Amino acid sequence: MIRTLLALLTFAVGLRAAERPNIVFIFCDDLALQAMSCYGDKRKLLDTPNMDRLAKEGMRFDRCLVTNSICGPMRAVIQTGKYSHANGFYNNSNSKFDSSQPTFPKVMQKSGYQMAVIGKWHLMTDPVGYDYWNVLPGQGAYYNPPMIENGKPVKYEGYCTDIIGDLTLKWLDSRDKTKPFMMMCQHKAPHREWEPPLRLLGFDNDRVYDEPETLFDAYSGRSKAVSDHDMGIDRTFTERDAKLVMPGNLTAEQKQAWNAYYEPRNAKYAAAAPTGRDLVKWRYQRYMHDYLACVKAVDENVGRVLDYLDKNDLTKNTVVMLSSDQGFYLGEHGWFDKRWVFEESVRTPFLARWPGVIPAGSSNSQLTSLVDLASTFTDMAGAPPMEGLHGRSLVPIMKGETPADWRKSHYYHYYEYPVPHRVRPHYGVITDRYKLIHYYKPDVDDWELLDRQKDPLETKSFYNDPEYADTVKELKAEIIRLQKELGETMPPPRFAHGNKAFDNEPQPPEQPKKKGKGKKKAE
Repeated sequence: MIRTLLALLTFAVGLRAAERPNIVFIFCDDLALQAMSCYGDKRKLLDTPNMDRLAKEGMRFDRCLVTNSICGPMRAVIQTGKYSHANGFYNNSNSKFDSSQPTFPKVMQKSGYQMAVIGKWHLMTDPVGYDYWNVLPGQGAYYNPPMIENGKPVKYEGYCTDIIGDLTLKWLDSRDKTKPFMMMCQHKAPHREWEPPLRLLGFDNDRVYDEPETLFDAYSGRSKAVSDHDMGIDRTFTERDAKLVMPGNLTAEQKQAWNAYYEPRNAKYAAAAPTGRDLVKWRYQRYMHDYLACVKAVDENVGRVLDYLDKNDLTKNTVVMLSSDQGFYLGEHGWFDKRWVFEESVRTPFLARWPGVIPAGSSNSQLTSLVDLASTFTDMAGAPPMEGLHGRSLVPIMKGETPADWRKSHYYHYYEYPVPHRVRPHYGVITDRYKLIHYYKPDVDDWELLDRQKDPLETKSFYNDPEYADTVKELKAEIIRLQKELGETMPPPRFAHGNKAFDNEPQPPEQPKKKGKGKKKAE
């Protein structure tokens, strides 16, 4: 009798495992929505047919937000389903991921999933909860990258994006085909210094790209925190960024290809010797060529994965998702990089295809977040839910069944200062229309209110406008509510920022007064 029950239980578990979807999560670093044709940027910077295929066959999320717009911290958020203050990974300067804490890969692995991660990891500790891992040390290199395979140093010759694509397909081919799997294919690209694959040098035929409207933003009437930065194309763009010098780890053959493209163009630049606005314009064009070539290589490798799933009869039972650790500036406000709460960096691309579940060609404008992914992955896998998470499963939204109590606001907090880009620590709340932001320490204590409806380019603060007084009070009350809900104590704990340590002491928002008649409601 006992043997019969055990046999039935084993059969049931096996049946359930067979019905559970495989998951392929393609994760990029610093991928801007503006560089993806499926998001419809008016500059039409690049065609991304393979990413577009995911959007056409699945769902495009239009307001997927990050909690702390910087590489390592967002990776920790995804692993844990918790904000930085709860998972302990605040910044890239001195944080180290505590791999002993609960993470979704541990839960899914125990639930019978084969777990693999390949590519950029950037959490300063070895991956835990994965059956196979092969990751770049630190930021990794674009050309001929060293990697670490299950704890053993290895080195590859070629271009990083293609190598990650090769290793992904190799693992998919060699996996245990009796078990469901999750593959986290994590590209370095298109992270700074935006070093393109040599095969794509000149892919755009020296196209002159349209400039963003705010390329020469003067930050008029804004906080010192916004104007006193070190991430501008006008002031921070290095010779390495501009490809006026080549990387040091190229082979002789690679150097030849590099010089064939860049040397004659660099000679024209040297002869023209642009300055002022002309220099910014030249740098912007060079930036677009290099950055977009990196994205094009990612798109090609997305296509390779989709083709593999098609050819091996895996498409129907495999969820494919594509996202990035945050968005990125492609010249908006005169910037590159991320970090700020402004739209280009706080909003990240997110596409999801799940045949038979997600309606093809659909889009969603709800406030979603990468903090939702841990809950989403375990929900898809039929694994036990993790406790105390800050995110919620996106599966109902993917099915077109948005819960009635879905979030109407989103909390954001950025910590890293002063290196590398002198972006002041700030926290705030984001709604469908507004952003209320508090810049704090070491030398500012400013509030700004952005109104995306009246000022979609986010170049003006309405904080001191009397017409917005009630909106400000309501949003400050919402910050207090979210901080309490998320368990973030204010001020945050003392920790070092780069080479300089100081106490973060942002003052909590003033307590709102009771509402009276005629108050304007925050949207």
